[in-house]
Amino acid sequence: MPLEMNVSQIELALTPVLYEWRSIKEHHTTVAVDVLRATTSICAAFTAGAEEIVPLDTLAGLEPYRRQGYLRAAERGGKKVDGAECGNSPTEYLSMDLRGKRIAYSTTNGTVCILRGSDADRTLVGCFANISALTGQLLDAPQDLVILCSGWKNDFSIEDTLFAGALCQRLIDSGKYASSNDAVHMALALWQMCGDDPHGFSIQHASHAKRLNGFGERAVSDMDFSFRQDTCPVVPRLTHGILKCSRP
Repeated sequence: MPLEMNVSQIELALTPVLYEWRSIKEHHTTVAVDVLRATTSICAAFTAGAEEIVPLDTLAGLEPYRRQGYLRAAERGGKKVDGAECGNSPTEYLSMDLRGKRIAYSTTNGTVCILRGSDADRTLVGCFANISALTGQLLDAPQDLVILCSGWKNDFSIEDTLFAGALCQRLIDSGKYASSNDAVHMALALWQMCGDDPHGFSIQHASHAKRLNGFGERAVSDMDFSFRQDTCPVVPRLTHGILKCSRP
C-alpha cells in the first residue's frame, strides 16, 4: 500500500532485537505484545483490580519492590519462579482480588518487550483480551505506530504476529492508518490465513503454544483464554517505568 498524506503509518517489529532498526522513531506510539502470556496477564491483573504493575527485566529487581509491599510476579521458561506470589497466568489473576494491589512483574519475554518500547510517546500493552479497547484509543488519537512483538527469546512467534495482523486489519480498515511495511503485510496475510481462529491455528503451528500445552491444565486454560477477544477491556500504559490502566 503506498504511503498516504495525513494517515498514520504502522510498522511491525517481529522481535525486540529488531526494534532498534525500525524506520519510525520520532513521535510514535509503541504497542508491546506478548499474547502467551504476559500482556494478556497484565490486562487480566488490571481487570481484577490491580493498581499498578512495574515491569522488570531481571529477577533481581523484584526484591526491592517486595520490601515496599508489592506482590512479586515472575516467570521463566513458561513456569512460575519459586518464591514469587504470582506467576504469568491470566486465569490465575482473574481468580484473585487484586483491588489496590501493586505488582512487580518479571517474565522471560513480555516485560523485556515492554521496557524495550519505553522510548515512545505512548507505550501501550496489547493482546486479544483488550483488542477493541486498544483499537479505540489508537483511533481516537492516531499517531505513527510501532507494534513490538515479544516473540520467544528474540525469535519470531506466530501468536504475537497473529495479534499484530488482527490489530493492523482494524486500524487500516478505519482509513486512519496505512502501511508499506513488509512485516505488517505478512501479519495481515497470516491473520487472514488463520480464518479468525487464532487459538486453533496457534495450537497447530506455534511452538510456544505447544510448549505451554505440556505445562498442565492451568496453562491450557490460559491459552484458551489468551485468544478470546475483549475479555479485559483495559489499556495499560507505561509511564516512568510503571504500568497504569486506562479504560475506554
